[in-house]
Amino acid sequence: MQEALAAGFDLCRVCRPWDVPQVPGRLAAFLERGYHGQMSWLAERSHWRGAPQVLWPEARSVIMLGESYTPGHDPLEVLGHPEQGAVSVYAQNRDYHDVVKKRLKRLARWLIAEGGGAVKVFVDTAPVPEKPLGQAAGLGWQGKHTNLVSRDLGSWFFLGSVFSTLDLPADQAEVDHCGSCRACLDICPTSAFPAPYQLDARRCISYLTIEHHGPVDEDLRALMGNRIYGCDDCLAVCPWNKFAVAAQEVKYHARAELVAPRLADLAQFDDAGFRAHFSGSPIKRIGRGRFTRNVLYAIGNSGEARLRPVAQGLCKDEDPVVADAARWAVERLG
Repeated sequence: MQEALAAGFDLCRVCRPWDVPQVPGRLAAFLERGYHGQMSWLAERSHWRGAPQVLWPEARSVIMLGESYTPGHDPLEVLGHPEQGAVSVYAQNRDYHDVVKKRLKRLARWLIAEGGGAVKVFVDTAPVPEKPLGQAAGLGWQGKHTNLVSRDLGSWFFLGSVFSTLDLPADQAEVDHCGSCRACLDICPTSAFPAPYQLDARRCISYLTIEHHGPVDEDLRALMGNRIYGCDDCLAVCPWNKFAVAAQEVKYHARAELVAPRLADLAQFDDAGFRAHFSGSPIKRIGRGRFTRNVLYAIGNSGEARLRPVAQGLCKDEDPVVADAARWAVERLG
């Protein structure tokens, strides 16, 4: 634990790769209902994602790590300013994959030096059921919004894992502490939770703005508000956040220009400008077209007639999805 803290993590617990027997059934039900939408890779890798011990049969232990990225501002405040865009807190600065992976590698090197064996490190980059493993290791529990909640860090923390061939002492699994609370379910703008502990990604704004290719169904566009990359609503209202620890890593501190960016400015990017502006950011991976589509949906939802010319200027964009979003926004503001 001390070495994990020295590497920059806030939480460190251990479980076994086979400590999540519930995952295959839950994953199969999720896929059968079509809740994964266009994320076909979830089905293609389900045999690994459902059974971590199959991913690497030699592994005997999984070290689960958590690192806080708690914001220093209220991420819901921007929702009251429709001329500005809401960017998910985790994407308001550097890509966390790069930061967390460096920490994992440091910890892995130390583990090999101290105890030998072999290791593999993962941070949302392989078919690893990180949230169930996090609960099995005792980092937290999967709340009704399906995300991991910690009694120490609330909802704002990244997960990483170190698989090891060493037989390390396992920690006790965490139990559910949600009780009767349903704040995360009730706040969802698109009703993406068919039931507690179930998520229909096809209605989730994080999925729609990041993973969904092509036009978004028109009945969902109006519900997206000014959320242009991800959505933090269900995380932000969790009462366990009163125990959240402020993010120590400065690379997680929000860039001022991404806390509440002006939609009119974001709509102006060409491809080169988009890539330059979001260099080093997770936003860069969705590309200019999908990002501008999201911005135009937000413009259409803004009710700001002065943004209509911005949308009009993109009605003949070479990207047909962008052009469709622009025409929709113009009509909404007309």
